[in-house]
Amino acid sequence: MSSTPPDMREIIKADRARALGQKPCAVWLTGLSAAGKSSIASSLQARLFDRGLHCYLLDGDTVRLGLSRDLGYSDTDRQEHIRRVGELARLLVDAGLIVLVALISPFRAERRAVRALFEHGEFIEVFVNTPLSVCEQRDPKGLYRRARAGQVPLFTGIDSPYEAPEQPEVMLPANEMGVDDCVARLIDFLQSAGNIPSTGEP
Repeated sequence: MSSTPPDMREIIKADRARALGQKPCAVWLTGLSAAGKSSIASSLQARLFDRGLHCYLLDGDTVRLGLSRDLGYSDTDRQEHIRRVGELARLLVDAGLIVLVALISPFRAERRAVRALFEHGEFIEVFVNTPLSVCEQRDPKGLYRRARAGQVPLFTGIDSPYEAPEQPEVMLPANEMGVDDCVARLIDFLQSAGNIPSTGEP
């Protein structure tokens, strides 16, 4: 009695994307601490989830608690942190997900290296462009105050540089726009790029 051979089909990213009804991508939000990255990414995740889309949020602070808990804040450690998050985001995109990344990621070279991990059009760089003065006024964790007092060395924007994106796919002046407006702009971009269906489409 012959047995049925196992199904040896290779399931690829396109198959998973088709099953989920979306075009996977990494939405990479970069900007200064307290620029609004996490708030925008969290709200975007909720909006996409409510529409039945499959997404996952990688927040830089949360990832540091686990995947990067062995890293500090030197330039070398920051570069490694960005690399790890980029590799994780790539795997999740391969699984067919829309990945939202909220990460200061201050260096252009490291963001370019992460972009190179993805296929063309899969990496969407979003510059949450909030001026340093506004971020300092917000300062929800008191980090800027401590950095100015010399208690937090190598703090981005104070004694460590932030290199703003030169040609981001989306630029959000978050000091001029509310979170809802920022999310609406991102959703418009994702719809126009074909990553998610327009409202009313199946």
